[in-house]
Amino acid sequence: MEDEGIHNRIEQLVAEEHELYERGAEGGLSDVEHRRLESIKVGLDQCWDLLRQRRALREAGYDPASASVRDPEVVEGYEQ
Repeated sequence: MEDEGIHNRIEQLVAEEHELYERGAEGGLSDVEHRRLESIKVGLDQCWDLLRQRRALREAGYDPASASVRDPEVVEGYEQ
């Protein structure tokens, strides 16, 4: 996936995340919606990680296409 596609996916996930937060503020979320919100957060972390991998590879002179989406356990284990 190219950078533009990753950015588009991030925008989609952020829009859905905001919709769920608004819905939650209006009256709470169902269990399914809570799980979806957690899934969105993981998906966003994976997208941002993929963009960082691609940038690092590009800056090092390597092919950014060799970057890959990492498992949720990996990206969720990063410290900020």
